[in-house]
Amino acid sequence: MAKGKKTVFFCQNCGHEESKWLGQCPACKEWNTFVEEKVTVPKAGNASALGPAGGAAAQPVLLTSVDTDDDERIRTGIGELDRVLGGGIVQGSLVLVGGDPGIGKSTLLLQVCQKLSAMGKKILYISGEESLKQIKLRADRMGTFSENLYLLCETNLELIRSSIERQKPDMAVIDSIQTMYNEEVSSAPGSVSQVRESTNVLLQLAKGLNIAIFIVGHVTKEGTVAGPRVLEHMVDTVLYFEGDRHVSYRILRGVKNRFGSTNEIGVFEMRREGLVEVENPSEYMLSGRPENASGSVVACAMEGTRPILMEIQALVCHSNFGMPRRTAAGLDYNRVNLLMAVLEKRAGLPLSSYDAYVNIAGGIRMNEPASDLGIVMAIASSYKNKPVPEDTIVFGEVGLSGEVRAVTMPEQRVAEAKKLGFKVCILPEVSRKSLKNMGGQEELRIIGVRSINQAIDLL
Repeated sequence: MAKGKKTVFFCQNCGHEESKWLGQCPACKEWNTFVEEKVTVPKAGNASALGPAGGAAAQPVLLTSVDTDDDERIRTGIGELDRVLGGGIVQGSLVLVGGDPGIGKSTLLLQVCQKLSAMGKKILYISGEESLKQIKLRADRMGTFSENLYLLCETNLELIRSSIERQKPDMAVIDSIQTMYNEEVSSAPGSVSQVRESTNVLLQLAKGLNIAIFIVGHVTKEGTVAGPRVLEHMVDTVLYFEGDRHVSYRILRGVKNRFGSTNEIGVFEMRREGLVEVENPSEYMLSGRPENASGSVVACAMEGTRPILMEIQALVCHSNFGMPRRTAAGLDYNRVNLLMAVLEKRAGLPLSSYDAYVNIAGGIRMNEPASDLGIVMAIASSYKNKPVPEDTIVFGEVGLSGEVRAVTMPEQRVAEAKKLGFKVCILPEVSRKSLKNMGGQEELRIIGVRSINQAIDLL
């Protein structure tokens, strides 16, 4: 017999492999995560291990002799998705879409299938979680579909492979990768080996047949795709669908993209008929702002090439307990604590005996350092009970010494503020100097600050 079987142990959390069972994984330090699986290995001296055709090895080629044909990207018709993908879908690419349950992953991909099938593209939608009737019910809410969309409910990977090879679609969707299984692997669907082998087969299909394949992946409590970490390394693009199920806004964020930038985001709104693009998210984020309320500040964050205005809300009140409470929604908790320590040390605000609640309205999440000055101004405004004028926008990074540091692309931020009708802009003094050549400043009063004390004095 040319092949033999051996037993190995895989960590279900990180995919680490060991020859024996261990209580704690040496890679991720998690306990009781090892599972036993059998793998097939070729015996030594096997001719097939030397390469095809009895040992004929692949020949290297010169870099200069490789032709690079710029394949035209396929536009999906959904502008926000095209922006995140880098201009459209690349043929032969493998895209992983992750997100919490019920966030709208299947809805988004079904809308992509709707748009592409209407353009005359042949689409194959493979579901391992829903029946044909369930998919049809969701499709009826979205509108009409063309005759180019084919559905398949199957979890057997070999049957899926043969179906893709027979149909030869322009794009295929796998929903989800955790439900697929390979009969040659003895473990249960969703295990480390199954997910890895299934992804490897789909990768070969995408590259060999030159078709784009979208994979839906479930996420864990920590927000990472369930299964081995190697899954994200195998695919070409990793997209995360973020948002709260109870909030209508959704953010599609590119974590990895071999064919474009990873800084771009797409904003959607969940409605009954499906996901609707939000072309100007700043207007939506600022809708319903309170009038003359303390602790409300408008800040500007950059996501890729797009400036997004957001409302930072802060509520500071005297604590009734020995340990004050700190809550941050949409912002980094540790960053908020750091900025409160800077306020206490450099600005003299006695915040150690006060509860603080900081929130970004609209359910969006931002971690850019340029929002630091907005957080500081919101906390100081709530503490002093002095509102920030509604026509004022704030952005800048705050250091541990209380200094306000420069941020990237101040021109785009100021232009977005001017477009939405803001009259005053508070920004770092260093960034103000770079705006001297920018026209139309008479419409917007620009105030440069060097420290948080100068910013707080403006209240």
